[in-house]
Amino acid sequence: RSEKNFLKCWGSSIFCGFRALGLYSNHLPHVVRFHKKHQEFYVVTAVGRCFHTYNVKKLGIVAVSNALPADISYLAADRMLVYAAHGKVISAFAKNRKVVHTYEGHQADVHLLLPFGDHLISVDKENAVIIWDVDSEDMYLQILFDKASFDVSAVMHPSTYLNKILFGSSQGSLQLWNIKANKLLFIFPGWESAVTILQQTPAVDVVGVGLASGQIIIHNIKFNETLMKFQQDWGPITALSFRTDGHPVMAAGSPVGHIGLWDLEEKRLVGQMRDTHTTAIAGLTFLHSEPLLITNGADNAIRVWIFDVAGGEGRLLRFRMGHSAPPTKIQHYDQSGQHILSAGQDGTLQSFSTFCLKLSTPDKQALARQSDWDSIVACHQGFLVTTTWNYQKGSMGAYKLEPERFNKNRALTVHATAVDISSCGNFAVIALSSGHIDVYNMQSGLHRGQYGKDRAHSGPVRGVAVDALNELTVSTGADRLLKIWKFKSKELLHTVSLPASPASTLLHRDSGMLAIALDDFTVSILDMETKRIVRRFSGQRGQVNDMTFSPDGRWLIIASMDCTIRTWDLPSGSLVDCFLVDSAAISISFSPTGNFLASSHVDCLGIYLWSNNTLCSLVSLRPLPADYEPFVAILPGSYDEEEDTDADNLKMAEYVSPAQLDEQLVTLSLLPDSRWKNLLHLDIIRNKPKEPPKVPKAAPFFIPTIPGLVPHLNSLSPSPQSKVVNLGALAQKSSFYLQLEEALDTNLYEGPVQLLKELGPSAIDTELRGLAPGMGGDICVMQSFLKMIGSMLLSRQDFDLAQAYLALFLKLHLRLIAEQTLLMEEAGNVLELLEETWTSMQTILNHSMCLLSYIKSALL
Repeated sequence: RSEKNFLKCWGSSIFCGFRALGLYSNHLPHVVRFHKKHQEFYVVTAVGRCFHTYNVKKLGIVAVSNALPADISYLAADRMLVYAAHGKVISAFAKNRKVVHTYEGHQADVHLLLPFGDHLISVDKENAVIIWDVDSEDMYLQILFDKASFDVSAVMHPSTYLNKILFGSSQGSLQLWNIKANKLLFIFPGWESAVTILQQTPAVDVVGVGLASGQIIIHNIKFNETLMKFQQDWGPITALSFRTDGHPVMAAGSPVGHIGLWDLEEKRLVGQMRDTHTTAIAGLTFLHSEPLLITNGADNAIRVWIFDVAGGEGRLLRFRMGHSAPPTKIQHYDQSGQHILSAGQDGTLQSFSTFCLKLSTPDKQALARQSDWDSIVACHQGFLVTTTWNYQKGSMGAYKLEPERFNKNRALTVHATAVDISSCGNFAVIALSSGHIDVYNMQSGLHRGQYGKDRAHSGPVRGVAVDALNELTVSTGADRLLKIWKFKSKELLHTVSLPASPASTLLHRDSGMLAIALDDFTVSILDMETKRIVRRFSGQRGQVNDMTFSPDGRWLIIASMDCTIRTWDLPSGSLVDCFLVDSAAISISFSPTGNFLASSHVDCLGIYLWSNNTLCSLVSLRPLPADYEPFVAILPGSYDEEEDTDADNLKMAEYVSPAQLDEQLVTLSLLPDSRWKNLLHLDIIRNKPKEPPKVPKAAPFFIPTIPGLVPHLNSLSPSPQSKVVNLGALAQKSSFYLQLEEALDTNLYEGPVQLLKELGPSAIDTELRGLAPGMGGDICVMQSFLKMIGSMLLSRQDFDLAQAYLALFLKLHLRLIAEQTLLMEEAGNVLELLEETWTSMQTILNHSMCLLSYIKSALL
């Protein structure tokens, strides 16, 4: 039951969500804060259910907030707190991380926030405006607007206007309210276009109004006078900001990613910053008294621009960016497991680790020898040309690889379908949709041959790989054939017919296992050594998107379009783990160190890391039944999840071994070796000399003699009396002795055995010596001890203890046993049990060794 609760919470028994990489910003405008103590600016951006805080100085991440129950719909901040709206609820965060206040009372989703001194103003989509007391979380005032006549679309506080709030509407009009008196002060008729943004200018009484028509209005609200108008041709105004460092410049954002720069003194356009983002400008802010502009957008990027050159346009100073479109292929770069290459639909190849490196637009990539020459080769979707890349330089490499047979005819529909780099890093193998497979030298970029006289396959090549020793090349094609070639001579060695057309292949070089994903949703495993299909995995209900092996080659993880990630155990051929995700995984990659599984998903911009639970805890992996229904695992975020579930329910059910697995098996005790292994050597241990032997003192030269027929030496000291006392009946009976006496009648020996297991070696030696009649014992009690040994052998439990106790007993009392007929008969019974047990054990061991020998040598 606890295992089921665990899977309901986490979805998988092997993998647990760790964190997300490459997420920096979304469609919500950022918030800029200034820390007086640190004298530093910080920028806050929303990412899904949490927000990130970066310092503007280096754009280094400072904090990641705890996760909220739903995605953040709006961000705002004051000097002390960060406010995040999610659904109908608003949460206030202290120290950029922990929720300290929660405001509930809206009947619709909140889409606007404005901190206002000790109060917070929020607007929901049903046009309800609520003013909250920040500390008490009480509702101070509520204003309801008629959505048909005044649909609130923007809100701001005019500087120096005490208790005044200016609202903008999608109908175009503005309203100025005194929220303390709950009174409407003035209505501005507007400019016949929806208000998209309201922004305070550096001048008192003057505000900037951005309209959906692309107009920017600079309006004096004190005299209700329009001072100037500007028109942008890029669509609605999405953001406004004004420089405060002595230059009268206004920046305006647009939905196409361009920024217009306007001179407010000359009332003209002085510059255009085109393509600052690939999506709409979500937010832009000029830092106070600094020539720096911060922008963010839904393209998952934060950029800082500096205005230090003539002409008025800013240049890019620093940035943080991830993929602006979902990644299509991810792969760990080196053996450290700290760098992940990611190719996305946005035309970039990026490396995610402690830094982000933008390269280009590949579809698939392979890598090697990064320090000597280009280490990455990439084929591009729909293109025949294959490019090389240099990871160390973070740029495109020296060569564009293209076969000469097509004479650079771009009208042909031939394109590269798969690539691989040899393990030495010297050669790139490139497969084409025409069925050709070419080999190029990575250092010179020269063509070094092709596989097959005309072409390798009669249809598009779906996969190609080179083994670890550069001896074999394996390829699969749409002609349902798998071919194995000699790498150097390009000679065809072997052909295997596949039951369906292959979709992709993956070779684990260390083990020589080739995974082949087929169009019938099954996966076959081919052993490169025997050239035979050794495993077939079925159960996927959709197209196989990607596969990855564990570093040791024991597991094959498969991601498919049925939104499942399945883990197959190759030695047993069974499914050991399966979990669902909300969005199908497009690509997966297992870390070379085995600690993380990385995945990218449909319509998701980030790369998600899943920690391997088997490295740090006991995980019971049992084959899953054919009708197993997987649980959903939530994609990890760039935050640490707060645990609010019962810890007992989240613990994986540990396997508790029974006292004995089977009656035919021999079970050993769980006691440490020191408790029984040295029982026969206690005399040696006790009498071990602490010091080296010393030379005896010299005897006197003259020793007196006793006269007589035979003279005797006279002892210098009288002979001492013997100190050995025959205890006999004076000896007290121990608990062990009494339980042995009782067991003669009851024939139950669990008590004496348990008592011996609790004693140390010296105490056991004392107890066994006390069984002899000379030490206060009795022959019947010695017989009872032999019966106890017989019961242990009969139950086949604590087999090691039975051998050790019996050996010590025989060492101490062997002569007495030989003299007593009763003890000899009982010893004979114990001998029969020993021989029978050892014969059974030898048979089982022989069977096991025979099976192991067969598995090692047989070709499965």
